[in-house]
Amino acid sequence: MKLNNKYYLLRHGEAVSNVKKICSSWPEQFENPLTKRGIKMIEESLQKLIDKKVDMIFSSDLLRTKQTAKIVGKQLNLEPKFDTRLREIQFGSFNNRSIEDFEKYFENEEERMRGKTPDGENYIQVLDRVYNFFGEIDALYSGKTILIVSHQAPLLLLYGKVKGCSILESIEKIETVFTEKRIQKGELVELN
Repeated sequence: MKLNNKYYLLRHGEAVSNVKKICSSWPEQFENPLTKRGIKMIEESLQKLIDKKVDMIFSSDLLRTKQTAKIVGKQLNLEPKFDTRLREIQFGSFNNRSIEDFEKYFENEEERMRGKTPDGENYIQVLDRVYNFFGEIDALYSGKTILIVSHQAPLLLLYGKVKGCSILESIEKIETVFTEKRIQKGELVELN
């Protein structure tokens, strides 16, 4: 896929929900800021970004990603732009419940990809909204270096789509790109 811009993806740093192992999407039902460790993660990733000459930052509007984008934006002298299409997967009835309960709801990755929780989203819906955002900004700008700050599922799915992978391939086969199987908290990845 030929892109009009250079892109970097950054997952938010560790947040309270990560420590407590609680699902957190929207509406945000509890205060879910970055932890001290999460802030340090972003400061470390920021060191890799300083020489990249980032022109723009787009971010999810959830608290942990807003904080991440603002830390980076302050250092790079850029004002982040927030977009709801970059939000975490909608956990629906599992919002504010344990991640373990959410994961047990699905029998396997295939079911999780196509199925969804009551009032939630599946991976296909997440990819549709994230890729809609991505297509819009790639058509709107040219020759820019753009940082996208979001969450694990949206970033992983976007990365896979741009690289020509199916959703299932994105989940199962691109672990060589990331530190582990999926994009980790505070991890910075070059998209192209």
